[in-house]
Amino acid sequence: MRASADPLLAPRGADAAPPFLSLRGVAKTYRAGGRETVAIGDVTFDVAEGELLALVGPSGCGKSTLLKILAGLHGHDAGQLRIGDAGFDPGRDIGVAFQQPLLLKWRRVLDNVLLPAEILGLPMAAARDRARDLLALVGLAGTEGKYPYELSGGMQQRVSLARALVHDPKLVLLDEPFGALDALTRERMNLELRRIWAASRKTVVLVTHGVQEAVFCATRVAVLTAGPARMADFFAVDLPEPRELAVRNTPEFGALARRVYERLGMT
Repeated sequence: MRASADPLLAPRGADAAPPFLSLRGVAKTYRAGGRETVAIGDVTFDVAEGELLALVGPSGCGKSTLLKILAGLHGHDAGQLRIGDAGFDPGRDIGVAFQQPLLLKWRRVLDNVLLPAEILGLPMAAARDRARDLLALVGLAGTEGKYPYELSGGMQQRVSLARALVHDPKLVLLDEPFGALDALTRERMNLELRRIWAASRKTVVLVTHGVQEAVFCATRVAVLTAGPARMADFFAVDLPEPRELAVRNTPEFGALARRVYERLGMT
């Protein structure tokens, strides 16, 4: 295991690909009723294409606000943000899954997965084939005709992940997608996320307040301070692939988890 000691903005060679996701001094302030609330103070980092970044920090520190800025749902007040190349289209190239699956209860599983394709006006025959493939990828082949109430919470969250991928986005944003699940199901979903990411190689940003979840799932971890969010650390995670839950018992994993706890002042 090797924890990257590179600085936050490591120098890049002339032939190095530009980062897929680049933030420089991004900040966000909410204004209401004559009052100002700083949600994000100063966030700067780079993420390469195909990485799985975990944003970890205390509840209320601004992680979800940052994710909404990445999704184009909120603007930012200061700093620079760049995603992808000049042709990147947030409406087409981003997939999002939230803490709650938010499935439409009157639509069957396959129809729930197809919703983004319908909204974007994609060719439905190809989208339907892709939706079936994705349901197989997340271990839900054969559930296409079921309704959400017939699925467990973990299965519903898998449907949500399939829905986030159905339009083949370049960036997938996950806002504490496993926070409402019990501990055992959450561990299984951590394994599922790693497996799905390994198969798709999408660029993924995972928001979590779970330190072990962040270290286990990610290829790179950004540690944010208590709100307003500022950078406390940013490092690569170099653990054996494919990752199994047993890696959490290794000294290498423990050292990385302690590093996060220390940056959060929890030791």
